[in-house]
Amino acid sequence: MRVSNRRRFLAASGVAAASAVAVPAVASRSASANDRIRVAVIGLGGRGRVSHCGALIELAKEQNVEIAALCDCDENRTAQAAAEVQQRTGKRPATFFDERKLLDDKSIDAVSLATPNHWHALETIWACQAGKDVYVEKPGSHNIFEGRKMVEAARKYGRIVQHGTQCRSSPKIREGIERLHQGVIGRVYLARGIAFKRRAGGRNEFGPPPPGMHWDLWLGPAPLAPYNKLAVYRWRFLKEYGNGEIGDQGVHQLDIIRWGLKLDTHPTQVQSMGGNLVHDDNEDTPTNQVFACKFAGRRLLVTFETRNWYTNSEAGMGIEYPFVDHQNVVGVIFLGTEGYMIIPDYSSYYVFLGPNRKPGPSASVPGNPMMDTDHFRNWLQAVRSRNPKHLTAEIEEGHYSSALCHLANIAYRTGRTLTFDPQRERFVNDPEADKLLTRPYRPPFIVPDQV
Repeated sequence: MRVSNRRRFLAASGVAAASAVAVPAVASRSASANDRIRVAVIGLGGRGRVSHCGALIELAKEQNVEIAALCDCDENRTAQAAAEVQQRTGKRPATFFDERKLLDDKSIDAVSLATPNHWHALETIWACQAGKDVYVEKPGSHNIFEGRKMVEAARKYGRIVQHGTQCRSSPKIREGIERLHQGVIGRVYLARGIAFKRRAGGRNEFGPPPPGMHWDLWLGPAPLAPYNKLAVYRWRFLKEYGNGEIGDQGVHQLDIIRWGLKLDTHPTQVQSMGGNLVHDDNEDTPTNQVFACKFAGRRLLVTFETRNWYTNSEAGMGIEYPFVDHQNVVGVIFLGTEGYMIIPDYSSYYVFLGPNRKPGPSASVPGNPMMDTDHFRNWLQAVRSRNPKHLTAEIEEGHYSSALCHLANIAYRTGRTLTFDPQRERFVNDPEADKLLTRPYRPPFIVPDQV
């Protein structure tokens, strides 16, 4: 999502921003040393080291929170992150390479997870069992079975588990969704998400793990495999560890669609096709993918498309102004009986009404912030209140949004339209598809049937 998208729409709409719908405030207890929330950040690639640590440091005084510990199976990453936290806060956090030892530390109140997707569910379950609250990156799960187990763990152990779909904490997007619920574009009959990105493919680079890398811990629940540099840096596009573009960028847009249309269950019919159409590489998730689904009792179609490499943009996103970056265009388009709404980034919405596309309500935040700080603030406030209803992206919402990505990938892998039972979370008379609802786990890193 690009700043240029926001500027383009601001120029196109010519409409003053409406008042923001703020993230619900939760009263915090008085800030004192013994009231401090001690958080451990697990997974110290760019997302964990920069975004998670950055948001927690920014909120340190306001929310009386500290980064008490850091963990990564690559000790070099842990050392770098610890030095950066110490430089910014004056205090060096404890460091671990095995998160199981970190979770044994009773002084840690909560964990923030920025590991690859195949680790999210087991880490969340372990943390809940250890009595710790959780912020988990998107998609929450690597498969549908895992997502349900995460919800069950949060409920059983009474933990506050926030899902990393941070648009739910964006004031301007919250405002746009509220207007959508009020009927600003009439009845929505189609919602479309897009992720058009120019990504290069990658090839396997096998060899010995570098010093400090605990490769067995990196693999965790995934099958035993030799060290592969491609997996470490491009895991999102390898199905053993990630969920492809639709499960990386797409979960954000599919979550906004669910939220905007009040879709609080799974679809009943799904289809998807595509392929690795651009690069001659070793990545095994589709670079180009189309997905469509229907929900029982709704006159509505939901679609999503990923494109890799050179492409035009869509619905005015990135085409009217020459300074727009055409390499990365993502967003959501709601089509209604009275007009349409576009959400082109993490902090804006634009409405166009009637046959002449008359500009309607709109709002935008300068700079197109990613809203990490707002989302972490919401999580920390709910940690204090002990009320999961205060979360803007509670883990069950994350489960349903992540499941859309998983259903798309299962339909893609089976190559046919599938019928899904939302209550049972199983396919209808399709054992082959049911096998893809979970995965084989490598002991001792097993996501349990009973959490």
